[in-house]
Amino acid sequence: MNRPRPNKSHAGEHTTAGPPGGLGAVLRHDLPASVVVFLVAVPLSLGVAAATGAPLMAGLISGVVGGIVAGSLSGAPLQISGAATGLVVITGGLVAEYGWPATAAITLAAGAVQLLFGLAKLGRMALSLSPAVVHGMLAGIGLSIAVGQSAVVLGGTAATSVLDNLTKVATTEVRWSAVLVGALAVAALVLWPRVPRASVVPAPLVAVLVATVATAGFEVDRVHLPGEVLSQVVLPELPSGGFGGIAFAVLTVAVVASTESLLSAVAVDKLHTGPRADLDRELIAQGTANAVSGALGGLPIAGGIARGSTNVAAGARTRASTVLHGVWIALFVIALGSVLELIPLAALAGVLLVVGVRLVSVRRMRALWRHGEFSPYAVTLVGVVVLGLVEGVLLGVALAALRSLHRLTRASVRVEQEPDGWRVVIRGSLVFFGAGRLVRGLRAIPLGQRVVLELHIDFLDHGAYEAIDDWRVGYERLGGHVEVDEVHDTWFSKATKGIPALRKTPLSPLPRWFAPWSHWQRHRHVTVPRPRADVDPMIRGMREFERTTAPLVRPFLAELAARGQRPRQLFITCADSRVVPNLITTSGPGDLFCVRNIGNLVPLDGDDSVGAAIEFAVEVLAVDTIAVCGHSDCGAMKAVVQGSTRPGTHLHTWLKAVEPSLIRFHAAESDLPVVERLSVANVAQQLDNLMAYRSVREAVSTRSLRLVGMYFDISTARVYLVDPTSDDLHPVHA
Repeated sequence: MNRPRPNKSHAGEHTTAGPPGGLGAVLRHDLPASVVVFLVAVPLSLGVAAATGAPLMAGLISGVVGGIVAGSLSGAPLQISGAATGLVVITGGLVAEYGWPATAAITLAAGAVQLLFGLAKLGRMALSLSPAVVHGMLAGIGLSIAVGQSAVVLGGTAATSVLDNLTKVATTEVRWSAVLVGALAVAALVLWPRVPRASVVPAPLVAVLVATVATAGFEVDRVHLPGEVLSQVVLPELPSGGFGGIAFAVLTVAVVASTESLLSAVAVDKLHTGPRADLDRELIAQGTANAVSGALGGLPIAGGIARGSTNVAAGARTRASTVLHGVWIALFVIALGSVLELIPLAALAGVLLVVGVRLVSVRRMRALWRHGEFSPYAVTLVGVVVLGLVEGVLLGVALAALRSLHRLTRASVRVEQEPDGWRVVIRGSLVFFGAGRLVRGLRAIPLGQRVVLELHIDFLDHGAYEAIDDWRVGYERLGGHVEVDEVHDTWFSKATKGIPALRKTPLSPLPRWFAPWSHWQRHRHVTVPRPRADVDPMIRGMREFERTTAPLVRPFLAELAARGQRPRQLFITCADSRVVPNLITTSGPGDLFCVRNIGNLVPLDGDDSVGAAIEFAVEVLAVDTIAVCGHSDCGAMKAVVQGSTRPGTHLHTWLKAVEPSLIRFHAAESDLPVVERLSVANVAQQLDNLMAYRSVREAVSTRSLRLVGMYFDISTARVYLVDPTSDDLHPVHA
């Protein structure tokens, strides 16, 4: 069975969207969608051209080139490119200053700059945008579209700004014929999906057809195309003026068009579940399209969320919809312009009105509110509506960046009183502008007390260090005692030694109690002698357990206390202090039933302690595994090899049980050092010794119990399995 080939996404991951489905899928989904987008793109193209003072044909050229050229090369296949709505004011200013032919040349040059942006892989920078900003941009554009098209539905014309459109909505003399046409289109668009099998024909296409047929013969404003459109083509000319001003104009068009396209591509991605956009490729496509559009006398081109969201809503699946919509613009404008002129403008406005309203998602607002991300969303929305697309996004990005900076550098401070003094627990990143709140908390501690500063921090800059150290020096001068307890790193100690903090360090993934006392207790910055009992490392360790670890394991221990122990493994290992069974098996309370002795031995002569533990584990606890774990640098094996035990001692008597292991050791061949080779042979021998126990033998024969040999290399912190038939070591595979 062939699996679908994964499509590379812009985030670096792969999606497994299935293949487009061939010509049948194109005819069913992309062809109707292209017609819908074509019907939306034509009035948009004409409107942008009229608003900038450019020839109307320039808008239509940008629609054709945006569809065919940008669509063919696009890294965001469902995005629709055309006359850049975000550049209306900028393009209008260029036309007024340099004239239209020179503006076309600037557009061509801006396309070349965009090509360089794409080749330099700058497109992926758009992925750094906060989702709240992207959704705020969508909502702002949607609201702008809805307000502008409301003016058209009322019988007026749409302006270029939301505030102007609000004025038009309030002052336009209502034309009820336009209102009825718009209402009919909105009703068809909303109700059509409820019709059985309605997905065969896109709702926007139905809305336009219904409104057009219903108004046949009535006096309503309809799409108007210029006569003899080819005669209006104006080719580019080199602009006259200072080089600096022209270069700035080229760069401005390139940056704004690129920003609008990338933001729209990211936004369109959030409207569908298909492959993600390749933003660098999208920049190359936009640059190529702008170069071609400028060369043919067209407007600057950019991807548009209004057209892109319409394309997705109409059911498009591939770039065929994008390319076809450009083809339809060319064919219909040249050959069948009269058909387009039958469509009421209010019908197109009704379609765009619904598209705009749907971009303002209440569900998304609630989700962002719950996650504390509503403020960047709201600022972006208001900024896009009041100031414009780029300005609104920049405001949202600035606020999102400030919020992220605050979160990343925020440290939590908890001051609590203890029986013998005070403890201040600090977590997070401690930088200078958060030190003020910390010092205020420290100054509230009564003078002359014992204070422990417990630092769980991943960064400490010099300003914060000086604030803490100045307080510490002053507090101790007035009779207090301060102890700095660094849990996860030694930032304070490094700062004391003059070692600068350069970058964050990840917090330790393991609880402190996995580290030896000698490690974490020696890093404490003790300034005064402590009571003798508190100096004892075990007492300190128990206090640390009760304060930090006990709250984490208490739920598990309470459950184990209630239902009793049910370990599945008997773990026999050496008493060596460097071997920690729960550490090397990543286990916790209730997992291992342990037997520890010198040399991890199972004596054949029947030691009562070891024998009782084995019988209890097999017969009462019904464990399903017995593991015997030896280790490197074993003192017991060294003593046997060197013959260093004194006769008549308990140790000498106990190590006589290693004699069978010695025989096995001499028979084995291995490249390991002598002591390590004996340790491995000893593990294999203890597995044989276990079979001398009747309960073990019976459980193994019924396959309810298995015996496992293990070897722990202390220096490399690696665990190996021991093959008892060959005394070889094998790594533990995941």
